[in-house]
Amino acid sequence: MRRVVASAAIMLFAAGCASWPQDRYASCPTAPEMPAITRLADGRQSTTLSILIYNVEGLPWPARKNRGPSLDRIGKTLADFRAQGRAPDIVLMQETFTSRAARIGEHTGYANAIGGPKRSDMAKDPAVAGEFVAERRRKKGERGPKLMRSGLYVLSDFPVTEMVREGFARNACAGFDCLAAKGMMLIRVTVPGVPSPIDIFTTHMNSGRAARVSLERSGEAHQYQALEAAHFLDEYHVPDNPLIIGGDFNMRRNPGRFDFFATAIPYTIVHRWCIEKPAVCEVKMSWDGDEPWMDTQDLQAFDNGNTVSVEPIRVEAMFDGSNNGARLSDHDGFLVTYRLSWRGNGPRNADTRCPDRRRGVRRVFM
Repeated sequence: MRRVVASAAIMLFAAGCASWPQDRYASCPTAPEMPAITRLADGRQSTTLSILIYNVEGLPWPARKNRGPSLDRIGKTLADFRAQGRAPDIVLMQETFTSRAARIGEHTGYANAIGGPKRSDMAKDPAVAGEFVAERRRKKGERGPKLMRSGLYVLSDFPVTEMVREGFARNACAGFDCLAAKGMMLIRVTVPGVPSPIDIFTTHMNSGRAARVSLERSGEAHQYQALEAAHFLDEYHVPDNPLIIGGDFNMRRNPGRFDFFATAIPYTIVHRWCIEKPAVCEVKMSWDGDEPWMDTQDLQAFDNGNTVSVEPIRVEAMFDGSNNGARLSDHDGFLVTYRLSWRGNGPRNADTRCPDRRRGVRRVFM
């Protein structure tokens, strides 16, 4: 017990004293190379959008030691890729729990670098079972304060016109995961030439064994969070807009978690799409078995909008020790390139021109 209390005090002190970078917004697209608009054989117009999800393992001491140099290298690698014109358009990071991890965004040069929920951004408690709340254990971190932020961070060269962030409810967590303000974040981006904004949602959900409580208890917390995520999307996602989801969902080799999540949030999993449509989606990474989506924590999913359709056309690993970056975390990055397509020559998004900077960004939770 003393060791847990001492470690918690150290993390709280570090979180309180750290200097965190300010969120950064840019009104105009600034990528080294903007995606070209092309015409497909069937007459549709199209462009591409690449999204990387990456758990950077930015945990504080004593949970991890000497992570600083690797975190700095992640930022430098992304900066180098941007200079070469081959960086992802959007990066969704998880576990940026330290200020040094959050500064990855400063190193990369992306025009927009936006942090996820803070400790003050927690949602109101949902309908969490009374028994689940009563069984909270102080030694497992379930009754104490949130010591860390959500760890979510979004980088984008495309303009972000709206942003919403919210932590999971305080009681909708289990074990040591309760020490962090894990939660959800949605950004709305405009891509030059595309006639609709794109909604992008990211999250990091309750772990399993790493939470150091029973799998039954951590699984129940995971279900509460899936329901909260579904409610969040119902409230803030605009159905007319295409939707892309990415994050660390902590569902690896757990069919129960996966089935509950897929029922609550019924969008198309990229791994499954690429298995079923090999002629459309190029797989440039190693997959084992018939259900590769069950072999990873890191997933992306998508849904079409009313005007713009979305389809994955390539998946590959990053930061896996290949020429896509050295392995600098306990996760590999998962990069998906999507084709965005639409019919006709209708009015394009007003934000393909440089928007009026005075308009600002709609920020619901700050």
